[in-house]
Amino acid sequence: MNEVTKIYQTKNRLGLFRSEIKLHTAVKALSLTIEPGEVVGLLGLNGAGKTTTIRMLSTLLDPTSGSIEVDGLSMDDNRKAIQSKVNMIPGGERMLYWRLTGRENLEYFGRLYGLSSLAIRRESSRLLEEVGLAEAADQPVEQYSKGMKQRLQIARGLINDPDYLFLDEPTLGLDAPIARQLRGTVRKLAKEQGKGILLTSHYLQEVEELCDRVYILRRGELLLCDKPEAIVSQIAGSQTAHLDVSGWDECLRPLLLAHLGALGHPAKLAGGQHAAGLISSSPEEAYRISVQTPQADRLITELLPWVSDHGLHIHSFSCEKPTLEDAIILLSEERAS
Repeated sequence: MNEVTKIYQTKNRLGLFRSEIKLHTAVKALSLTIEPGEVVGLLGLNGAGKTTTIRMLSTLLDPTSGSIEVDGLSMDDNRKAIQSKVNMIPGGERMLYWRLTGRENLEYFGRLYGLSSLAIRRESSRLLEEVGLAEAADQPVEQYSKGMKQRLQIARGLINDPDYLFLDEPTLGLDAPIARQLRGTVRKLAKEQGKGILLTSHYLQEVEELCDRVYILRRGELLLCDKPEAIVSQIAGSQTAHLDVSGWDECLRPLLLAHLGALGHPAKLAGGQHAAGLISSSPEEAYRISVQTPQADRLITELLPWVSDHGLHIHSFSCEKPTLEDAIILLSEERAS
């Protein structure tokens, strides 16, 4: 999609004979690409325009301006052809008919996509087997558990064998084992079957695990696009190294800071005068030294000789690395201030 904008119109009544038209820009001049075999994340707070973007890519909504192309086909002139190349899998329990069986749901959607009767029977059976619903294929969907319904959603989204798949909160409300299974399916669809996938999710660990690139939206506008690890490094780059030692004396603080500076670490002892605090979990009295630095893994190897030279005994070392969630929160706070 290239410079796509979507504006909604709403009519508010001001009286018996008066009303006003209000405009709401849900997506503003957004450009986005998805390559075959790639999983792309689409992130943002509620109201950022994620679902509107997916609905436009799925041909369910027309953009107000801008253009959308799929494999060189313009959506303006090739809507039918594009519909055969894309599909959407929503989270929750939408887009399923509960009084129909799982098999009947797939047969219905297969007919909507113009598949032949033979292809519908073949694909329905194959997909039900693939998502683990073969034994429940002829049960009404209203008897399915939440996890079974979501697995049926996946089968429904694959009934036309799309080249591009749009997933809108696909693991919403799922138990951890089912969510993990779905993530495995998404990875397989992209890496083994070459499908281009767009994923929205509030579970940022899921995005970090699956996505090759991430778009971050705020109020319909693009804030940032990059690899997840690059976004984390750019926005929330500092790591925290925790070193639990015995024999610590506060007179060592300026010496340690000077040593860190000499090593080339733009580091500081986190928390100022409270950075080294008594911790009771160690076998003898020990203090925790917390150092914020861009390279915590490298820091420990460079710090060991200094610790030994100053008569300190190390009880443990740990490293806290920032996550995509940390970066998103910092980015939101930065734009809001």
